[in-house]
Amino acid sequence: MSERPLAEEIADSLRRDILLGVLPPGALIKERDNSVGRGVSRTPLREAIRILASEGLVTLRPSRSPVVADPTLKEITDDLIVMNTLESLGARLACACVTEGELADIRALHQKMLDISDTADAVDYFEVDMRFHRLITAASHNNALIDTHAAYMARLWRPRFLAASLRSDRARVLQQHAAIVKGLMTRDVTLVSAEVESHMRHLVLNITDIFAQKEQAVS
Repeated sequence: MSERPLAEEIADSLRRDILLGVLPPGALIKERDNSVGRGVSRTPLREAIRILASEGLVTLRPSRSPVVADPTLKEITDDLIVMNTLESLGARLACACVTEGELADIRALHQKMLDISDTADAVDYFEVDMRFHRLITAASHNNALIDTHAAYMARLWRPRFLAASLRSDRARVLQQHAAIVKGLMTRDVTLVSAEVESHMRHLVLNITDIFAQKEQAVS
């Protein structure tokens, strides 16, 4: 088995730092400091930064150091409205198209989230959560939808992580995931659509609360 490209490993490390706030929104990502600090050359570091820029986590600036993206609440909310439509459509299509193998994978990921909910590292738990959502959209077997969903997933990576980090909300999330799995298994389009849309509404509320707390802290 071939090893992962160094740029992807660096991107993973930087992504984790961004999600955990080690590199907060607006922070400079200086090539020299990061290449020395991580013991890598600038070439794979630049490629890693381009990967993160394609995910919406980093903003590239001509002739200046890139910065950690700092989207406004309005920008995030606009993206979430689109994401809600994409995930709802994906789930509805999946009700008709999902295979038994795909259902087994979705159920396994849900069970994994249940198993690790009290012990998992925040980033690891979040990545399992996002794989759950990606698998449902993939089960739609609609390539245009899958590609568009992936693009918006990347743009919303950090806001969704912040919302997913609220441990007090995990029980509700797991309950909704269980209902989504049940709906997929029974091909119940109404149930799946309702649960996905409720899931996204709570996500918007959580992110709005996080921004409100951030503004209060600044003031």
